[in-house]
Amino acid sequence: MILSTLAVGLLVLCSIVPRSDAIKCYQCSTDEDPDGRDLCGAYETFDAESHIPVDCFQEESVTPGTFCVKVTKQSPRMFIWDGRWRTIIRRCSSVTESGVTNMCNWGVDPIGVYWEECYCTSDGCNGSSATTASFLVVVTAVISLVFLRQ
Repeated sequence: MILSTLAVGLLVLCSIVPRSDAIKCYQCSTDEDPDGRDLCGAYETFDAESHIPVDCFQEESVTPGTFCVKVTKQSPRMFIWDGRWRTIIRRCSSVTESGVTNMCNWGVDPIGVYWEECYCTSDGCNGSSATTASFLVVVTAVISLVFLRQ
């Protein structure tokens, strides 16, 4: 009798506990793009139709995580990595610098490379280019400051 009561109680508990799916994020990097192609959206609009968001807790995820991140880096000198002056990384993440998600942080590192990290918590949210306008404004301001100081 006790065993059947325990089994019924466990069944009821399992039925009322909300089910949780892992977040799905786009995963790409301009460092991995073939020469002459922009698959991660560094220069062209990111094509979400040609990418499939990955489950952040499955093996295909480069990094496991509970939210998505989009990292953008751009050089004011127009050259950073392998001839490209802008790089984009989209992936799952589990740690932010500020500890806050659903926002963007940005800055300029000591060698003058502008960086922006946007963290979000809905499926496929790092496929957005919604930060493009603010990105261009900040880059223009940084480039202007660099030239005004010279």
